[in-house]
Amino acid sequence: MVDVETLYRTYGPMVLRRCRRLLRDEGRALDAMQDTFVQVLRYEKSLDAEAPSSLLYRIATNVSLNKLRSERRKPTGDSATAEGESIVEKLISHTDSESAGIARMMLDKLFAKETPSTLEMAVFHLHDGMTLEEVAELTGLSVSGVRKRLRGLRERLAELEGTAVGEGAGDERH
Repeated sequence: MVDVETLYRTYGPMVLRRCRRLLRDEGRALDAMQDTFVQVLRYEKSLDAEAPSSLLYRIATNVSLNKLRSERRKPTGDSATAEGESIVEKLISHTDSESAGIARMMLDKLFAKETPSTLEMAVFHLHDGMTLEEVAELTGLSVSGVRKRLRGLRERLAELEGTAVGEGAGDERH
Protein backbone atom coordinates (compact mmCIF):
# COMPACT_ATOMS: atom_id res chain seq x y z
CA MET A 1 0.00 0.00 0.00
CA VAL A 2 1.23 3.50 -0.81
CA ASP A 3 1.13 6.67 1.27
CA VAL A 4 -0.68 8.98 -1.14
CA GLU A 5 -0.19 12.11 0.97
CA THR A 6 3.59 11.65 1.00
CA LEU A 7 3.59 10.93 -2.73
CA TYR A 8 1.58 14.10 -3.33
CA ARG A 9 3.94 16.28 -1.30
CA THR A 10 7.06 14.70 -2.79
CA TYR A 11 6.08 14.20 -6.43
CA GLY A 12 3.24 16.69 -6.93
CA PRO A 13 5.50 19.30 -8.57
CA MET A 14 6.94 16.71 -10.98
CA VAL A 15 3.46 15.52 -11.92
CA LEU A 16 2.29 19.10 -12.46
CA ARG A 17 5.30 19.84 -14.72
CA ARG A 18 4.51 16.76 -16.79
CA CYS A 19 0.86 17.74 -17.15
CA ARG A 20 1.81 21.32 -18.05
CA ARG A 21 4.22 20.11 -20.71
CA LEU A 22 1.62 17.95 -22.43
CA LEU A 23 -1.47 20.10 -21.93
CA ARG A 24 0.11 23.56 -22.18
CA ASP A 25 -2.58 25.10 -20.03
CA GLU A 26 -2.29 25.76 -16.30
CA GLY A 27 -5.91 25.04 -15.40
CA ARG A 28 -6.08 21.80 -17.35
CA ALA A 29 -2.66 20.79 -15.98
CA LEU A 30 -3.87 21.29 -12.40
CA ASP A 31 -6.97 19.20 -13.16
CA ALA A 32 -4.80 16.47 -14.69
CA MET A 33 -2.50 16.50 -11.67
CA GLN A 34 -5.48 16.04 -9.36
CA ASP A 35 -6.82 13.26 -11.61
CA THR A 36 -3.44 11.56 -11.44
CA PHE A 37 -3.57 11.41 -7.66
CA VAL A 38 -7.22 10.37 -7.75
CA GLN A 39 -6.05 7.37 -9.80
CA VAL A 40 -3.40 6.66 -7.17
CA LEU A 41 -6.03 6.85 -4.42
CA ARG A 42 -8.38 4.62 -6.37
CA TYR A 43 -5.76 1.89 -6.82
CA GLU A 44 -3.53 2.52 -3.80
CA LYS A 45 -3.98 -0.98 -2.39
CA SER A 46 -2.82 -2.64 -5.59
CA LEU A 47 -0.05 -0.23 -6.63
CA ASP A 48 3.60 -1.15 -6.33
CA ALA A 49 5.39 1.94 -5.04
CA GLU A 50 8.95 0.68 -5.63
CA ALA A 51 9.54 3.36 -8.29
CA PRO A 52 6.96 6.03 -7.43
CA SER A 53 8.36 8.72 -9.75
CA SER A 54 8.14 6.41 -12.78
CA LEU A 55 4.67 5.30 -11.78
CA LEU A 56 3.40 8.85 -11.30
CA TYR A 57 5.08 10.06 -14.49
CA ARG A 58 3.33 7.35 -16.46
CA ILE A 59 -0.06 7.94 -14.83
CA ALA A 60 0.26 11.71 -15.41
CA THR A 61 1.14 11.09 -19.07
CA ASN A 62 -1.85 8.79 -19.55
CA VAL A 63 -4.24 11.15 -17.78
CA SER A 64 -3.01 14.09 -19.90
CA LEU A 65 -3.18 12.13 -23.17
CA ASN A 66 -6.67 10.93 -22.29
CA LYS A 67 -7.76 14.52 -21.64
CA LEU A 68 -6.37 15.58 -25.01
CA ARG A 69 -8.10 12.66 -26.75
CA SER A 70 -11.45 13.38 -25.15
CA GLU A 71 -11.14 17.09 -25.96
CA ARG A 72 -10.42 16.22 -29.58
CA ARG A 73 -13.56 14.06 -29.71
CA LYS A 74 -15.80 16.56 -27.90
CA PRO A 75 -14.38 20.06 -28.29
CA THR A 76 -17.01 21.94 -26.28
CA GLY A 77 -16.95 24.43 -23.45
CA ASP A 78 -13.88 24.63 -21.24
CA SER A 79 -12.42 21.40 -22.54
CA ALA A 80 -11.71 22.96 -25.94
CA THR A 81 -8.49 24.83 -26.46
CA ALA A 82 -8.61 28.32 -27.86
CA GLU A 83 -7.80 27.22 -31.37
CA GLY A 84 -9.46 23.80 -31.14
CA GLU A 85 -6.06 22.14 -31.17
CA SER A 86 -5.93 18.36 -31.44
CA ILE A 87 -3.52 16.09 -29.59
CA VAL A 88 -1.30 16.10 -32.65
CA GLU A 89 -0.98 19.87 -32.56
CA LYS A 90 0.16 19.55 -28.97
CA LEU A 91 2.80 16.96 -29.86
CA ILE A 92 4.47 18.57 -32.85
CA SER A 93 6.58 21.64 -32.76
CA HIS A 94 5.24 24.55 -34.73
CA THR A 95 7.31 25.72 -37.67
CA ASP A 96 5.75 27.38 -40.69
CA SER A 97 1.99 26.95 -40.88
CA GLU A 98 1.94 24.93 -44.10
CA SER A 99 4.34 22.21 -42.92
CA ALA A 100 2.72 22.12 -39.48
CA GLY A 101 -0.68 21.62 -41.15
CA ILE A 102 0.62 18.78 -43.28
CA ALA A 103 2.27 17.17 -40.27
CA ARG A 104 -0.95 17.44 -38.25
CA MET A 105 -2.99 15.77 -40.99
CA MET A 106 -0.50 12.94 -41.37
CA LEU A 107 -0.18 12.36 -37.64
CA ASP A 108 -3.96 12.43 -37.19
CA LYS A 109 -4.26 9.67 -39.80
CA LEU A 110 -1.38 7.75 -38.27
CA PHE A 111 -2.54 7.88 -34.66
CA ALA A 112 -6.18 7.19 -35.49
CA LYS A 113 -5.29 3.53 -35.99
CA GLU A 114 -2.75 3.18 -33.18
CA THR A 115 -3.24 1.88 -29.67
CA PRO A 116 -2.95 4.34 -26.80
CA SER A 117 0.15 2.52 -25.54
CA THR A 118 1.91 3.02 -28.88
CA LEU A 119 1.05 6.71 -28.77
CA GLU A 120 2.42 6.84 -25.23
CA MET A 121 5.69 5.25 -26.39
CA ALA A 122 5.97 7.70 -29.28
CA VAL A 123 5.47 10.62 -26.88
CA PHE A 124 8.09 9.30 -24.46
CA HIS A 125 10.67 8.57 -27.15
CA LEU A 126 10.08 11.20 -29.83
CA HIS A 127 8.64 14.10 -27.82
CA ASP A 128 10.39 13.66 -24.47
CA GLY A 129 13.65 12.34 -25.94
CA MET A 130 13.77 9.23 -23.75
CA THR A 131 15.96 6.32 -24.79
CA LEU A 132 14.41 3.01 -25.81
CA GLU A 133 15.61 1.57 -22.51
CA GLU A 134 13.88 4.31 -20.53
CA VAL A 135 10.64 3.85 -22.51
CA ALA A 136 10.83 0.09 -21.98
CA GLU A 137 11.27 0.53 -18.24
CA LEU A 138 8.40 3.01 -18.02
CA THR A 139 5.99 0.92 -20.12
CA GLY A 140 6.93 -2.51 -18.82
CA LEU A 141 7.89 -3.82 -22.26
CA SER A 142 11.22 -5.09 -23.47
CA VAL A 143 13.50 -2.81 -25.46
CA SER A 144 12.87 -4.98 -28.52
CA GLY A 145 9.10 -4.67 -27.98
CA VAL A 146 9.33 -0.88 -27.85
CA ARG A 147 11.62 -0.86 -30.88
CA LYS A 148 9.17 -3.07 -32.80
CA ARG A 149 6.20 -0.82 -31.99
CA LEU A 150 8.08 2.34 -32.96
CA ARG A 151 9.41 0.71 -36.13
CA GLY A 152 5.83 -0.21 -37.10
CA LEU A 153 4.78 3.36 -36.41
CA ARG A 154 7.60 4.67 -38.63
CA GLU A 155 6.64 2.24 -41.41
CA ARG A 156 3.02 3.38 -41.32
CA LEU A 157 4.19 6.98 -41.38
CA ALA A 158 6.37 6.21 -44.42
CA GLU A 159 3.32 4.66 -46.12
CA LEU A 160 1.30 7.79 -45.35
CA GLU A 161 4.10 9.98 -46.69
CA GLY A 162 4.15 7.88 -49.87
CA THR A 163 0.40 8.28 -50.23
CA ALA A 164 0.62 12.03 -49.67
CA VAL A 165 3.47 12.34 -52.20
CA GLY A 166 1.57 10.15 -54.67
CA GLU A 167 -1.54 12.31 -54.34
CA GLY A 168 0.46 15.41 -55.21
CA ALA A 169 2.38 13.76 -58.06
CA GLY A 170 -0.01 15.06 -60.71
CA ASP A 171 0.31 18.67 -59.54
CA GLU A 172 2.21 20.94 -61.85
CA ARG A 173 4.95 23.04 -60.29
CA HIS A 174 6.28 26.12 -62.03
